[in-house]
Amino acid sequence: MGFRKKNKSPPVLSHEFVIQNHADMVSCLAMIILLGLMFEVTAKFAIMFITVQYNVTQVLADEKSEPVNLYQYGPKDVATVFFYLLIAVILHALIQEYILDKMNRRLHLSKTKHSKFNESGQLAAFYLFSFIWGCSILTAEDFATNPTFLWEGYPHTHMVFQVKFFYICQIAYWLHALPELYFQKVRKEDIPRQLYYICLYVVHITGAYVLNLHRLGLVLLAPHYLVELLFHASRLFYFSDENKQKGMTCLAAICLTQAWMMWKFINFQLKKWREHSQNQASKKKAVSPKSKPHKREPTRGGAANGVVKPEDKTSPRARKAKAS
Repeated sequence: MGFRKKNKSPPVLSHEFVIQNHADMVSCLAMIILLGLMFEVTAKFAIMFITVQYNVTQVLADEKSEPVNLYQYGPKDVATVFFYLLIAVILHALIQEYILDKMNRRLHLSKTKHSKFNESGQLAAFYLFSFIWGCSILTAEDFATNPTFLWEGYPHTHMVFQVKFFYICQIAYWLHALPELYFQKVRKEDIPRQLYYICLYVVHITGAYVLNLHRLGLVLLAPHYLVELLFHASRLFYFSDENKQKGMTCLAAICLTQAWMMWKFINFQLKKWREHSQNQASKKKAVSPKSKPHKREPTRGGAANGVVKPEDKTSPRARKAKAS
């Protein structure tokens, strides 16, 4: 299948030929892997690329409950990441051909704005999809409502299917962005900037996956992707709107969001401060007694309760004189 209209046919295996036909070539490679499932000899190798590996069945203490399928990570995940890297390249070409290129023809952007518009368009689509997917996982696994899941039972060596597949797709997408620098003919002055944040994403997401910090990684990625989505959406509005009215609207939405978050943070801190002050005041009231008990004054001359007691243990009777 062809993703781009080609006016001239460049020499086979030349740089221009690879750039123009890279989506078709990647599609053929993905189809070959899928066809491997049809034959018994190659099925065990092809399934390693397509399905998620390292399945572990965990039986709960309750006999009535069904066993839970969990997953671990391992070296075979490299093959799975490679396959979905190919899928990411194909999806990238589809978005570029049927959405972004049509918008670029209508907007008549310059070369500089054209490159930034394509970059923001691709990233905005990815951030939107990843944010929705990440929030659905956080809601289903109760990571957001019960933050103790972040540290209880660490190391978290087991993952549910959605969590592992999410990380496989995340790593595959950011790795596919490296060859896309060549396929999309990114300008030399823009390569260091894009290469910098691509490598940061690959290192941090892979580190969270390998170090069993996938729960913490999900909690951090979801809000981060929302912020990045707003940023690249504002860039798209900036390039597409000549009067900059949409860009000022997006900027106002970002400012209002930041103000709302600051207001919630201040109210939370004030509430904690009031609770702390009330607890301190209640403790002081509990410590200070209402009335001090009177001490009993000592009696003079060894008298107690009106009865005079001798100072020593000798009998009050006079001692008999010793016989001389």
